[in-house]
Amino acid sequence: MNPFLSKILVDVARKQLKKKQTNNDGPIAKRLIVPLVRNFQVELSHTIKEFVFIIIGVFSAGFGLKGFLLPNHFIDGGATGISLLLEHVTSLQLGVLLVLVNLPFIILASRTIGNKFAIKSIIAIMFLAFVVHFIDYPIITEDKLLIAVFGGFFLGLGIGLAMRGGSVIDGTEVLAIYLGRKLSLTIGDVLLIINIIIFSVGAYVLSIETALYAILTYLSAAKTVDFVVDGVEEYVGVTIISNKHEAIRIMITENLRRACTIYAGKGGYGTNGDSYDKDIIYTIVTRLELAKLHTEIDKIDKKAFIIMGLVKDLKGGMIKRKPLK
Repeated sequence: MNPFLSKILVDVARKQLKKKQTNNDGPIAKRLIVPLVRNFQVELSHTIKEFVFIIIGVFSAGFGLKGFLLPNHFIDGGATGISLLLEHVTSLQLGVLLVLVNLPFIILASRTIGNKFAIKSIIAIMFLAFVVHFIDYPIITEDKLLIAVFGGFFLGLGIGLAMRGGSVIDGTEVLAIYLGRKLSLTIGDVLLIINIIIFSVGAYVLSIETALYAILTYLSAAKTVDFVVDGVEEYVGVTIISNKHEAIRIMITENLRRACTIYAGKGGYGTNGDSYDKDIIYTIVTRLELAKLHTEIDKIDKKAFIIMGLVKDLKGGMIKRKPLK
């Protein structure tokens, strides 16, 4: 880290520790300062990274709106779609509507998710409103299919990057989380109901054709959000139960060069309650590597019991540091 910035963090840490000291005259031990500075460094680097995601996301969403959707009178789903619809029936600017429509959702977010999330979200939404109002993007195309697909793509890219930065620029996600907790509905179900209402109003206010293109825009945006938030490449968590667990462990760690975790387990099957000790292996691979793993397991034990589940996101570990042999 920059020496000047490090000095500032050390000074801040020393002042915080002095406030907690009962005797302010004594010197602050270095062993107390170092972990606090390290925490400050982590928080600062994460904050910078999050705001970089938000800034890029806002410019991407602005490009999707002003370069594709707005000039051609298209709409999208969610709070952005509501704002676009209101722009057609009122005299208010889209930038103002984006803030007004999202404001209730942000208030809800402060109560259900947290104040930090709500503050970052309102900053992101106000920045998007500024970008939409003041920055002129070039109009890319007048082809309706390209507008729907790529307008949705850039808008979804912006929404996804903002979510990566710990905020939202479309508040209906917050409403979906809130209602999903209160009602026996999934978040996806709530979003679907909200967007059906928006597209139905769009068909009435604008035209059925515009509403159909809006559905295409929404699908393009939703899929892009999934790619950005969950990752283009999906990971699979694999649990393996086998009598030949040691051979499988060696195959994963030495042949495939992948890490794994071993659980101690017992078999519970049997009419007499027979049980036996066995190691349960858990590893994570990408979907593209799954076929190779199955092949190698079958070489060792064709009767191995394998459980697979999608893993949304990962951090740390040794995933894909080395290519498969």
